[in-house]
Amino acid sequence: MEDVLDRLCATVPDYPKPGITFKDLTPVFADPEGFRTIVDAIIAPFLGRFDLVAGIEARGFLLAAAAAYAAGTGVLTVRKAGKLPRTTFTEEYALEYGTAALEVHTTDIPQGARVLVLDDVLATGGTVGAAVRLVNRSGGTVVGVGVVLELDGLGGRAALAGQEIHSLQCVGA
Repeated sequence: MEDVLDRLCATVPDYPKPGITFKDLTPVFADPEGFRTIVDAIIAPFLGRFDLVAGIEARGFLLAAAAAYAAGTGVLTVRKAGKLPRTTFTEEYALEYGTAALEVHTTDIPQGARVLVLDDVLATGGTVGAAVRLVNRSGGTVVGVGVVLELDGLGGRAALAGQEIHSLQCVGA
């Protein structure tokens, strides 16, 4: 797995600001073999244990749709605030400077549904943590969290204490 990600993932220095090295997964998504490999690997530990795959806006949508199709389950979009047309649950999370919020429709998760939460990157755990709280508030049960890249040293795992987390590659922040 690390070989596929090392080969296909683009590294962009000083983005979005100086001192940050951004890992761009879009070349991985564009490669048919690479994309299939990461989707299969990210859901493997959870197969048979989930009814829905929740993808966090925006790259998490790509992973969740492909994972749900591969597993024969439904997909749920976890959107940025203000993007959904019906009644929503909202969860705020901290950013470096301020807060942001994620939302799901109040009726999109059947009571007791087992949900796998997917995103591209786990950094501080704020975004993924908000998605986990939304699933729980909606009456679902989070069976696990899958991410392609985990940024080491930013506390994401600690922020998601109690969750089963599967990351395909751990990289320096």
